[in-house]
Amino acid sequence: MWTALNLSAADDSNLTGADPRRPQELDHRSLKVSIIVALGVMITLGNVAVLLVITSSVAGWSRNSRYLLLSLTAADSAFALLVMPLNLWVSLLKDYTEGPDVLCHLVAFCNATVYSTCMYTLATISLERYVAVLYPLQYSTLLTRRRTLLLIAFAWGFPPCLLSPITFPDSIIEVHFSAASLVCNPSYSTNMGYSLSLTCFIFFPCSLVMTYANLRVWCAAKMQRLRLRQYDCARRSRHNVASRVLVPVMAAYYACWTPCMAVMIYNAVTGSTVPEWVEFVVVWLPTSNGFLNCIFYFWINRSFRRKFHLVLQRLTLALCPKLADALGCCSAAETQFVSGIMDNNNSVHERSASVSSTCTLLSLA
Repeated sequence: MWTALNLSAADDSNLTGADPRRPQELDHRSLKVSIIVALGVMITLGNVAVLLVITSSVAGWSRNSRYLLLSLTAADSAFALLVMPLNLWVSLLKDYTEGPDVLCHLVAFCNATVYSTCMYTLATISLERYVAVLYPLQYSTLLTRRRTLLLIAFAWGFPPCLLSPITFPDSIIEVHFSAASLVCNPSYSTNMGYSLSLTCFIFFPCSLVMTYANLRVWCAAKMQRLRLRQYDCARRSRHNVASRVLVPVMAAYYACWTPCMAVMIYNAVTGSTVPEWVEFVVVWLPTSNGFLNCIFYFWINRSFRRKFHLVLQRLTLALCPKLADALGCCSAAETQFVSGIMDNNNSVHERSASVSSTCTLLSLA
């Protein structure tokens, strides 16, 4: 009798299309969606605060630096405003048993393009800092406004051209929706040559440029500190800003991007897949770099924090004057006066910083 009941229950489940693993998959899916949404909110809030500040002038930041940092902020914001909503939308509409379709190809193309643009932008920022520190006298000649904009255009224009085959459903690149990572991914295991070419044209060149440029800047900063110690100026010198910024930037970059690239190469070479949660973590880990960039590139900078406090005071005075009075914020006239002083003194700060770095590097030479 119990056997008959079990058989009838199995028949009912087969007729209704029920899957005994479905509740567990739904539990995992809800947890994954919560993690993705929380990460998206953090990235959005961090980059909105950055946009509020760098759209205006910040003391000590050149025009080229602001252009590049705006490009980085836009690329990081695309994680939360484009990549995450598209993949969550597909995960809600698409059944796990369905095959590849046009929508999944377009979403996979957007994912790969945003990821690649972010890496190219990080490499461009490292290159600009390398020129600014090691070649300060030739900076205005080597990195003109036109060349900076061309570098930004390359970072945004080259990845779509390189990844355009992903958009065609009938091309050599197969795309499928992964229930493990809730992402539309190219099937790298069936296209080993193309997946390896992606890493060779995107990840490895960007990593090489970032590593070399930041290592040279760090060595120059270390040599400067050794020079200052010889003249007993170490106490009056600033803290080791190079180690405090460059080391976390490179550590965060490799920690976020290397696992994803390693799994991609592993899938292409072996033709097998990794466990479910490993795939989820390594696929979404690069998006967390969009939040970490806000910390390492912006919040560590004292001028940025001061300008953010000023912008926050302006917004508080404009939106809620009573709350501003209760918090003891300065008046609108005082805020405008301080803002005018900071904005007008930006060129002075940039000139003094440039002269100081130039004299130091000349003494090193």
